[in-house]
Amino acid sequence: MQTCVCGKWESHMDFLKVSSKSSPASVAGAIAGMVKDGVPVNIQSVGAGAVNQAVKAIAIARGFLIPTGVDISCAPTFSDIEINGQTRTAIRIAIYVHRITPQAAMVEPTDPTSVVA
Repeated sequence: MQTCVCGKWESHMDFLKVSSKSSPASVAGAIAGMVKDGVPVNIQSVGAGAVNQAVKAIAIARGFLIPTGVDISCAPTFSDIEINGQTRTAIRIAIYVHRITPQAAMVEPTDPTSVVA
């Protein structure tokens, strides 16, 4: 279970909860750390501002992870949840981890006449 002392995000019941006030950089660090530790990452956000912060965090986390040979992608879904006795629609984002290898350098032809237009 991940919890931020500032209370802006927390992981509870397998979800990293992101609010509109969450710091994208802090959430990105949590995502990258969980990925590096092999912990499944699932994000839950309610409201446009919260979803915005979550998406920014995912983009920042990619920047942290790609130099280490890891990339991530995501898949959003809708989920009805209960908050203070009211039903709300949350966006849940599953994070998928991909190992990447450096691509070979592109070889340019040495004879310009060998290139077919």
